[in-house]
Amino acid sequence: MSDKTTSDQSRLAPGDRAPDFALTAADGSTLSLKEFLGRRVILYFYPAAMTPGCTKQACDFRDNLGELADAGYVVLGVSKDSPAKLAKFVEHDALTFPLLSDPELEVHRAYGAYGEKKLYGKTVVGVIRSTFVIDADGVVDKALYNVKATGHVAGLKKKLGL
Repeated sequence: MSDKTTSDQSRLAPGDRAPDFALTAADGSTLSLKEFLGRRVILYFYPAAMTPGCTKQACDFRDNLGELADAGYVVLGVSKDSPAKLAKFVEHDALTFPLLSDPELEVHRAYGAYGEKKLYGKTVVGVIRSTFVIDADGVVDKALYNVKATGHVAGLKKKLGL
């Protein structure tokens, strides 16, 4: 599979069916999106575990998980990191929601969360920090691309009316 996929070609939009997946979690279990049918899901893609921005974003989700859960949302994080690295991330930052490993970037690509992006003014190919809100029927309600790690969860809560 080529790394030259442009993110715009495969971007999802509200109303699209969310692509199903089965990925290995930090604890070694396998989770699929279809397991969450009947529940609302916040699925977010981040570049790398235990980096400053990704840690800030994960800790923001952790710190707001109670409010999000009370509003009926499940949070799932996805990166290309190995389950072992994700397990260290979970332990180091006391993360209380599933982190999923997508080392082949197949799920990233299915969601348009991998492709060309601007980094320090240059066009590069990599993980596009993205968040998807998926309704109880498995349909994309919100598709947010190129989000910033800092302040993202607060902005997302506003968009969700929380």
